[in-house]
Amino acid sequence: MPYTVPLLINGAEVTTQTAFPVTSPSSHQEIWQASSASLDDVSKAISAAQAAFPAWAKTKPAARRNILLKAADIFESRAEEFGGYMMEETGAEAGFSKHFNVPLTAEMMRDVGGRISTVMGCVPICAEEGTGALVVKEPYGVVLGIAPWNAPYILGLRSIIYALAGGNTCILKGSELSPRCFWAIGTALNEAGLPAGALNVLYHQPKDAAQITTALIEHPAIKKVNFTGSTAVGRIIAQTAGKNLKPVLMELGGKASAIVLDDADLKKAATQCALGAFLHSGQICMATERILVHKDIKAQFIEAFKGAAEGIFGGDKPSPVLIASAGVEKNKRLIDEAVKSGAKVIHGDHEKDETHPETKESSKTRMRPIIVDGVNKDMELYHTESFGPSVSVIEVSSEEEAIQIANDTDYGLSGAVFTENLARGIRVARQIESGAIHINAMTVHDETNLPHGGAKMSGWGRFNGTWGIEEFLRLKTITYQE
Repeated sequence: MPYTVPLLINGAEVTTQTAFPVTSPSSHQEIWQASSASLDDVSKAISAAQAAFPAWAKTKPAARRNILLKAADIFESRAEEFGGYMMEETGAEAGFSKHFNVPLTAEMMRDVGGRISTVMGCVPICAEEGTGALVVKEPYGVVLGIAPWNAPYILGLRSIIYALAGGNTCILKGSELSPRCFWAIGTALNEAGLPAGALNVLYHQPKDAAQITTALIEHPAIKKVNFTGSTAVGRIIAQTAGKNLKPVLMELGGKASAIVLDDADLKKAATQCALGAFLHSGQICMATERILVHKDIKAQFIEAFKGAAEGIFGGDKPSPVLIASAGVEKNKRLIDEAVKSGAKVIHGDHEKDETHPETKESSKTRMRPIIVDGVNKDMELYHTESFGPSVSVIEVSSEEEAIQIANDTDYGLSGAVFTENLARGIRVARQIESGAIHINAMTVHDETNLPHGGAKMSGWGRFNGTWGIEEFLRLKTITYQE
């Protein structure tokens, strides 16, 4: 019998009667089964979180900190194991899983642990003599975190760690595509001494998504929801939460532009744009989707960019893996439609079917990097998040035009500006509607001490740092008469 990934409810592993298969996008083989949460499991998880809340909310900062520091040590000690789960479930390469996701997850635990004692209220001066006031910060209660598959450790932990640090208890609903990664987060925290019920981890078979998610959001005990994922799904979750007057934190899709100005270091810009566009097969919400390059340096940049893409992701290296064939099909369709409308593929072959590196059989989940030149606003590729290994090159003639095109999108999560003039870079960055802009670095950038979130249809609210903890605390005003 294959291994079945259990749910984590009230500190215990729960293997359900109903399970679903988890298939590796790399091998196309079933790697294990996963327990599928039912409405009864949802009820038990919420009840456990409710029961654990009063005591956890009163836990002193040092006690919470020590649990998170111990969990970080556990996570690091099992880095090879946990990184392997991510590679198998998502098709990620070792560099992205074992050497980026796992270490950053442990670092997040330590960073947040050290910030818990910094939470404090204030004592305002009241207008009326003899009246005093206290403004205190309190946890909401039970928080629901919904996390995606593409960076399951970082995004999964992020969805619950700031809430836990603030004294809330949590339900983590992980993607069915990478359940063992979410189990790993829960088991590390439980092993570190997190009280039973403080964190409950659920996943479910795909056909139950609407029923389970709605039941979680609508349950009276759930006081706040955070979601990381696509804008389309985020809209549904926000609507459901809105109907129930639940606050939400949303980190959604992106259409990040990298602006390459005429004074840019072309080697640096080319390398960073290649990494930003094609890391993890472009399956990152902050991935570079459009490169806006000044006409005076466009030819030189394109040659450098093609060379960087080939050097980092090409050659004898196996074709990169996408989580599902739908991603490959979407990218091929967007590129094909753009080409029919006048764009030109200048690197890669979107019509080619890639093969498995060992079996040499056709693989519908593999696709090599594609660079498309001549993309304009009449093409769907200009507007739609590809979430895959394709990037558009758009020529601009001025700084102002680059800013206008960078803002000509419904999204606003991340972006980049390449220039040797820091003041110019900051001036451009200030004019782009986005949660983050990175000067002389790729659009993919996430640090535990920097606020992370979007503008426009990329969402609202912020994870990370002190801002992340504050998201899961609400203010209470207490006045008194002397």
